[in-house]
Parts: sequence; C-alpha cells; structure tokens
Amino acid sequence: MTEHTFNIYCDESCHLEHDRIPIMVLGALWCPTERASAIARRVRDIKEKHGLAPDFEVKWTKVSPAKAGLYLDLVDYFFDEDDLHFRGVLISDKSVLNHKAFNQTHDTWYYKMCFTMLEPLVDPRSHYRVYLDIKDTRGERKRAKLEEVLRNSRHDSVGQIIERVQQIRSHESDLMQLADLLIGAIAHHSRSQTGDLQRQRTSDAKQQVIRRIQGRSGKSLVYTTWLWEPKFNVLRWQPGGHL
Repeated sequence: MTEHTFNIYCDESCHLEHDRIPIMVLGALWCPTERASAIARRVRDIKEKHGLAPDFEVKWTKVSPAKAGLYLDLVDYFFDEDDLHFRGVLISDKSVLNHKAFNQTHDTWYYKMCFTMLEPLVDPRSHYRVYLDIKDTRGERKRAKLEEVLRNSRHDSVGQIIERVQQIRSHESDLMQLADLLIGAIAHHSRSQTGDLQRQRTSDAKQQVIRRIQGRSGKSLVYTTWLWEPKFNVLRWQPGGHL
C-alpha cells in the first residue's frame, strides 16, 4: 500500500476568550506534501496576474473592491484544485461556554476544539505535517500541546503519523494565506447573520467572496456539512452538540 504524506495548515479567527466577539472559527487547509510547492506557485501566479508582488500577503482583512478579482480567482482556484481541501469549525457563541463546569480553562477547551477539527483528517495509514500560524508569545506552548494531543490520540509516541507540528509565519506561506481567507469568510458571514457586524463596516467585495464560496461549495458556511465532505467541510459546534 502506498503511504501518503499531507501538509495541514491551521489558522484561527476570534479565538481569544474576552475579545467581545461571540464567534470563533478554526480552520485547516490541507494537501499532499508533494503538491504544496506547485500549489504555492499557482497562488503566486494569481497574485501576479492581478498586478501584485508574489509575496503580497493574502488576508481576509485585505479583501476590498480594488482586489475583489484577486480574491474571487483564489476562491475559484481552491475549488478547481483537486488536491486542496478545507475543514472549518465554527463556534457560534463563546459567551455560553461554562469552563468551570467542565473543570477546564479556555486554553484547554481551545485544544479540544483543535482536536475536534483535526481528528477526522488524520488517517493512521498516512503521515502528517501540521503547520500553525505564529500569533503570540504563547505559540510554542500551544504548538507543543497540540502535537502531544494529536500523537496521543493515535498512540503515536515516536511521530510516525504526526511527523511534526510546526509554527510558521503566514506571510511566508501561500497555503496558510488561503486558509486565512476561507476562515475569514466563515467568521464574517456568521457575524453578519447574527447582527454582530451591524456597527462595523463591511464591503460588497467581501459579500462577493462569500457568495462565490457558497456557490462553488453549495454550503451555507454557517451550518454543519456531512462529516466526510471532502472539499469544503464545516462543523458548527455548540455545547452539547452541533447544528
């Protein structure tokens, strides 16, 4: 049997406990390791097509009318590229969490959510290299803990399945940037559905990107898809179950 190795690029939005934003989104974009370089080159080609430097950092917060074409092309590329896949976990209301009742901290719960996101992706017959976006000074502790949790879940003490969990900088990874774009769209759409964005500026460009993702995926972005949905997979999580 042929063994496969996959790169998984993980990012998050609105993950802090007291940021006054009700939702939180975790996301993972993955592809075969041998395809990562070619996919990154294609993303840079799309940037250059739109008159941008190949090292321009794609981010949801940069979606604007002037760059709408770039982001729509990137969405189309994600859906057209058979080797790219995405899974997102949407927590719709952090304010209802009762960490004390479960004898846990927000950080402990965060690792549980990371595990919930990644666990269905990990086949013990394959190998995985997990990459996290560097966000703060606690990043190394988060990296080490997530590596421990993932390996323990697969009885993988020597790292044969989870080869590594590594921090990288998003501006240096085109695939991490694609993950940020998809995560941002889910978070933005969820907040707009609940009215949380009423006091904030949005743009038609962001709505265009959201509609393109919905159209290409056939998904709402805010409700749970079939667990084994291979291309664009979403779990809307809430305490006691999911929607």
